[in-house]
Amino acid sequence: MKSLTQRQQEVLRFIERSLSQAGVSPSLREIAGHFGFRSMKAAADHVSALKRKGALSGPSRRARSLTPNHPLQALRKQIVNIPLLGAIPAGLPDDRSQEVEGCVSVDISSIGIRPTSRTFALRVQGDSMIGRHILNGDIVVLEHGMSPRAGDVVAALIDNESTLKTYLIQRGKPFLRAENPRYPDLIPAQELVIQGVMKALIRKLHA
Repeated sequence: MKSLTQRQQEVLRFIERSLSQAGVSPSLREIAGHFGFRSMKAAADHVSALKRKGALSGPSRRARSLTPNHPLQALRKQIVNIPLLGAIPAGLPDDRSQEVEGCVSVDISSIGIRPTSRTFALRVQGDSMIGRHILNGDIVVLEHGMSPRAGDVVAALIDNESTLKTYLIQRGKPFLRAENPRYPDLIPAQELVIQGVMKALIRKLHA
């Protein structure tokens, strides 16, 4: 945003105050009356200058449609909420069900993916994936409906028990591998269902 003159800053603050108090931006007539301009053209010139400098946006011929452009607004548009569907064992599988715990708010530019309606998150419990730098308490972001490739980290149901592991194929048959030598490979006796392929990792600092 380019620098504003003193008067332009005052006009911008007046528009922001009107939006905050009345819920709509002021008309050109109201701007002119507030600042004692002799004509609405003077108000229009200030509004046009604020738009050129990136401080305002809105259709030129639409009344009360002005929107201040704050630097943080562009960042907020990049924030998305990803549903957090409980925890997943990064250890031996178990039969826990996944329940919605809330959402994880993330900046899409920071995680390097663009979430879709099939994106979800799970909280990691266990240490079987430490070889892939996935730690207990981390949150993994996954995409449902993707076909995994060998080496992908996946959330899976193996014989109806959930786990987070590396997906591999040997002699044409898929299996799951832990990234910790303390845990065995998991070979499905009946069924292996991939619930999601890991796309990103979120880590909180723990005290």
